[in-house]
Order: sequence, then C-alpha cells, then structure tokens
Amino acid sequence: MQLTPNSKFVSLWLYTIITMVVLMILIGGITRLTDSGLSMVEWRPIWGFLPPISDLEWERVFSLYINTPEYTLKNQGMNITEFKKIFFWEYFHRLWGRLIGIAFIIPLIIFYFFNKIPNSILLKLLVVLLLGSSQAIIGWWMVKSGLVDDPTVSQYRLAIHLSNALVILFLLLWTLLEFKNGNSKIKLDFSFLIFCFLFTTIVAGAFVAGMDAGLMYNEYPLMGYKLIPENYGEYGFLDPFENPASAQFHHRHIALLTTICILIYCYINFTQSSDMFVKKCSLLICAIVCSQFFLGIYTLLNMVPVYLGALHQSGAVLLFISLTIIMHRLNLIKTN
Repeated sequence: MQLTPNSKFVSLWLYTIITMVVLMILIGGITRLTDSGLSMVEWRPIWGFLPPISDLEWERVFSLYINTPEYTLKNQGMNITEFKKIFFWEYFHRLWGRLIGIAFIIPLIIFYFFNKIPNSILLKLLVVLLLGSSQAIIGWWMVKSGLVDDPTVSQYRLAIHLSNALVILFLLLWTLLEFKNGNSKIKLDFSFLIFCFLFTTIVAGAFVAGMDAGLMYNEYPLMGYKLIPENYGEYGFLDPFENPASAQFHHRHIALLTTICILIYCYINFTQSSDMFVKKCSLLICAIVCSQFFLGIYTLLNMVPVYLGALHQSGAVLLFISLTIIMHRLNLIKTN
C-alpha cells in the first residue's frame, strides 16, 4: 500500500500512540516493582495532572498516605523525602496515561473531521478509545483495593488492568498494520493458539506480581527441593489465583510450554513460508522467546530486582508485538 502524505500523518500518529502504550506498560511494571502504586491515595482526573508544587501540598498528600494500611503495616516511620521517591512513579504512571489520552483523542478528532481515517479502521479506533477510557477507571479500582485493610492491590484487578492494556496495544498495532498493509483476518488457527498461549503466560505473570510470588522459591527447576510446592492446591478451585506458590508454579510451566510451542511455530513458518519477512521475523521471535525464558529464570534466582523485573516485562511486550506482526502477515498472505 502506497501511503499518501496525509496517510503518513495518520501512520505516524499510530506509531506514536503504540510507543506511548508500550512505555506505559513498562512504567506500570516499574511502579509495581518499586511498591509505588499505593502512594497516591486520591484520584483527581483533572487536578491530578499537576504534582504537588509546594511544601504545604506535599504535607497534605503525605498526611493522606500516613493514614493508609501500607504506611501503618509496611512503611511505618517513612519520612517525606522517602515518600517522594515512591510518589514519583505512581504520579508519572498516571501522568503518562493522561498524555496518551490527549495524544490519542485530539488527533483522532482532527483526522476524523478532515475525513482522513478510513472506515475500515474507524471502529477499531473507537473501541480503543472506549478501552482506554475504561483503563483509568480500572486503574483506580485496582489502587482502591490496597487502601482498605490489606496494603496490597488485588491480583485479580491487576491482571484485568494488564489484560486491558495488552488488548489496547494489540488493537492499535493491528489497526496500524491494516492501515499500512491491508486487511488481515484473525483466524482460529495455530497462530492464534500461540498468541493465546503468550497472552495467558503474561496474565499468569500478573498474578505472580500481584502476590509477590517471585520472592519465594528462588530456585529452578525445583520449588523447595520438589517439582511441585508443598502447599500446592491449598485454596481449592481458587488456588491458581490466590496461592502465591501455585501462581509461580503455573507461570513457570505455562511459560515453558509457550516457549516450546513458539519455537515449533517459528520452525514451521521458517521452513514452509516463502516470504522472507516471515522467515526473518520467525528467527527474531526465536531469539526473543529464548532470551525471555532464561531471563525469567535469572530474574527469579535473583529475587526479582527492579531492573531485571522491568527487563523481563519488556521482553514479554516485545514478544507480544512480534507475534502480532507475524500473525497479521501470515493471515494477510493467506487472504490475498
């Protein structure tokens, strides 16, 4: 597809939003890893755009934090200087979300007004707008779960928050690819199955993060000198979602299964496809998934330091993007 000067502006806009969403996911991961997510105890959609700019305002927000379970049970004695460090990441996370909203909505209105957005992608963009708007509400809903009794956000709400972010990223990337390369149908084939495996692996990681399950059983492949942790299954039907040991066990083995399946998938694509882009992309995905798997083990063995946790999440997002691109390409080839 030959892009016109006007369509190049739309393409650049979509590239920008995708980049911002990727950074948003990484910023959210760092916010979680630094235990900063509960530092802002009020949600001010408009006035929250500005950080505290006076000592009086800093004292006010700090006094609100002092009355939270996190301060009482985990950070008793924290001074305001230390508080500012954790406040930064949560504030930056929310600020970046607002900037994404502005960068998405204003150009969308302008492009629509001047009839620069094809009808084929308009509906997807409106769905992204709906999901993006709901993401802010989901985020606050998640934070509220850690402000009542237990100073930990609900792992369920964290998983929903991350899942929605991934769906937004997928729709944006798919829309960009359709805008540039043409329509590509999502089919219930091997590509889609592999994509679902990866999505499940990432969401399983959200449950690990939500329960700090990466801080236990810091060895591999055993868990406490056994393949299966001793307390596996203690919570019955909800055990995979509420037992930290089980959450880590499932994430480990779903990740292993996903890695093997992706390698098989890439081998099939490399040997059977005549498209050089597919061949190169398959090789790249092989390198990413192997690096991601071993990085996950190394992160676990080192008890999830912030820089390794953030790097591991970055690898997951990069793999997610790569699989989306190759799936679009393969289905585009099949439909042409």
